Amino acid sequence: MHVAELRKKIDALDRRLVSLLNARARVAVKIGQLKQVSAVDVYVPAREKAVLAHVRRANHGPLGKEAIDSIYREIMSSSRALERQVRVAHFGQATTFTHQAARLRFGASVTYIPCETIGDVFENVQNSQADYGVVPIENSTEGAVTYTLDEFVQTPLRICAEIYLPISHHLMAAGPRRGIRRVVSHPQVLAQCRNWLHAEMPGVEIAPVTSTAHAAEMAVQDRHVAAIGSILAAEHYHLQELAAEIQDLSGNTTRFLVIGKSFGSPTGDDKTSIFFAVKHKAGALHSALGSFKKYRLNMTKIESRPNKLKAWEYLFFVDIEGHVEEQRVRNALRDLERHCTLMTVLGAYPRAPEAAED
Repeated sequence: MHVAELRKKIDALDRRLVSLLNARARVAVKIGQLKQVSAVDVYVPAREKAVLAHVRRANHGPLGKEAIDSIYREIMSSSRALERQVRVAHFGQATTFTHQAARLRFGASVTYIPCETIGDVFENVQNSQADYGVVPIENSTEGAVTYTLDEFVQTPLRICAEIYLPISHHLMAAGPRRGIRRVVSHPQVLAQCRNWLHAEMPGVEIAPVTSTAHAAEMAVQDRHVAAIGSILAAEHYHLQELAAEIQDLSGNTTRFLVIGKSFGSPTGDDKTSIFFAVKHKAGALHSALGSFKKYRLNMTKIESRPNKLKAWEYLFFVDIEGHVEEQRVRNALRDLERHCTLMTVLGAYPRAPEAAED
């Protein structure tokens, strides 16, 4: 069979695909109308997870899992846009890692609202300027993003999804490497490239800025400034890549949270996030954490932060496996409350794969 004949076959398949996509979209519109009557959120993470699981099972190649996921996330993004235009606030400008994480979860067919600070993301969602927000919560090498933890204490917003994004850092500039006098990026990014910078850029000033996008903008304006950011940022700002993948550790991953005003129903593979404070007595934290052991709940994360509203009191942020609507999780949280001066459920949401899982 000749190339021309094969291309005709592809054209015919494309016509069928477009017809099927529009048929699917019409059904999605009907679902959206029913959601409006029932006051159900347009974005339902549990349903998204179920759709992706379904199409993965139906896929027998040659397209891989990541390709199928990418295609269907955009299909679902387009369908949501037909139901209602979704607005998503995110920390940083376009091309930042948080923006990339938001695009990975919500696709291209939403309105993105860039925010200068993490607090601005929370404020946009709380004031209904955005339907959802995306914020970083922890990095596999640098640990927790404390600004995000502190915001959860001050707002009633809830976690409705999580996203894991593999991170690679690139050195970029408008001029040649030999002329670089200053390297700028977000503080966590600089920390993740500390050893490389010490070895490869001796004598060069290292300066933190608010975001990787801001760093790229500075590099555009000054040929003696280099930025560290994503390859997407280099392409977007037309900067030359001076060095690739300069992070000190491989497997560098950042976890992001999707925040909204509510969280969804169980999927059977979920996490619940809480924060609490314990009474001031010996063994109080040990007793509190014993509630999870008692009900056989795996704790996947624990962080402590000073309570800014009460001197010398610490808040503990914990993630556990399971959904707050499951009986054993409810039992564990009731047991936990006996040991606490306060306890708040931050959200329950589908567990996301921490890396590329088959």
